[in-house]
Amino acid sequence: MKNFKATFQELKSFLLLWSTQSLSTLGSSMTNFALVIWSYQDKGSALTTALLSVCSYAPYVLMSIFAGAFSDRWNKKVIMLASDTFAAGCTVAVLVLLQTGNLEIWHLYVLNALNGLMNTFQQPAADVTVSLLTPKKHYQKVSGMRTFSSSLTSILTPVIATGLLAFTNIQTVIAVDLTTFGLAFGTLMFGIKVPDMKPAEEGKEKVLQAAKSGLRYLKHNRGILDLILFLAAINLTASMYNAALPAMLLSVDGGGENAYGMVNMVSGLAMLAGSIAVTMLPKPQSRVGVICNALLMAMSTENFFLALGRSLPVWCVGAVLGWVSVPLMNANMDVLFRNYIPLTMQGRVYAARNTLQFFSIPLGYTLGGYLVDGVFEPFMKAQPVDSFFAEAFGRGKGSGAGMLFFALGVFGVGTCLVFRKDPHIWKLERKKRD
Repeated sequence: MKNFKATFQELKSFLLLWSTQSLSTLGSSMTNFALVIWSYQDKGSALTTALLSVCSYAPYVLMSIFAGAFSDRWNKKVIMLASDTFAAGCTVAVLVLLQTGNLEIWHLYVLNALNGLMNTFQQPAADVTVSLLTPKKHYQKVSGMRTFSSSLTSILTPVIATGLLAFTNIQTVIAVDLTTFGLAFGTLMFGIKVPDMKPAEEGKEKVLQAAKSGLRYLKHNRGILDLILFLAAINLTASMYNAALPAMLLSVDGGGENAYGMVNMVSGLAMLAGSIAVTMLPKPQSRVGVICNALLMAMSTENFFLALGRSLPVWCVGAVLGWVSVPLMNANMDVLFRNYIPLTMQGRVYAARNTLQFFSIPLGYTLGGYLVDGVFEPFMKAQPVDSFFAEAFGRGKGSGAGMLFFALGVFGVGTCLVFRKDPHIWKLERKKRD
């Protein structure tokens, strides 16, 4: 009990920030979930829906490397407050357009791009803030808690959003989003003091030079760089998966809004179980080994269950197997980064990481949407009902997305097997500091 009280006092500011920001994230996720359903039902195109995420990630990837320099220079709290306020303004714009009956898909593209731009500044500032508010000995516990809240968001988002859409409308979902924003904003503004770290010598460093310093750090730390590139390759697969998932589950027999929501909820439950395990497990003997094995398990299961399964229970089993190990990967990756990267460099290095690790996401969403609409769905439509492909992946709309999932499973497993042989990654085990 005494240890619990001591830990609570040490993490008090983090817990306050974490809980309110997680609630705000839940509200934002509900709005995004509702808008994905709205856009797919309005247009019926996987690519059109996937472009919502492309517009969010493109400015994030392009500008992240410069945003990190600002994050290390400026007050972290001010950056987070300004970014969140701008995002809330974009949500208000969506609400107004809905209320007046003028909302078009291109409006969402523009607003998502603006949100992505502000998230470019918010994300590295938030990452460094966690380091500033957390004693080093609690890094793994905090990483598990952040994954826990992310998992809980995945569980609650489809449940609450689908329920609100069934009994009210999308405007109510957005109103809940704005309410949670207000709570998080007020707590950060008045209830949390974030230490500001800005070494004197960095005050003279120009933004471009500061951005280059993040890349230089990665160049001279190949283990960290190669882990980032590993995640970039995985993100390519995962974003194509995300582009194809609504196209399949909203279209196939036995699918629909409820099936889409259920698979998302089960994925969240699996991550929740994994994140609880992270907070309770001791430090592993090999963090790199956990990362590689967790990603291999994720890539070698769910895609094949979605590709070959024909019912909601099978898809849900695949979701459990695909997502339960992800929190283990996230937490161990996070601890490696926080222990190896100097605190005064974290904003710039995290920003460089964001550019390198996430550039594949808009590419993956675009490619995934195109492959569903332009390649796999037409291919499956042309197959005879008794063909091998029809027997393997089903018939009708959504079967092409199923075929894409099979290809993604093969690609994902191959990626994991290649990177687990990278000697630079395994050298991190001989230089551990945690």
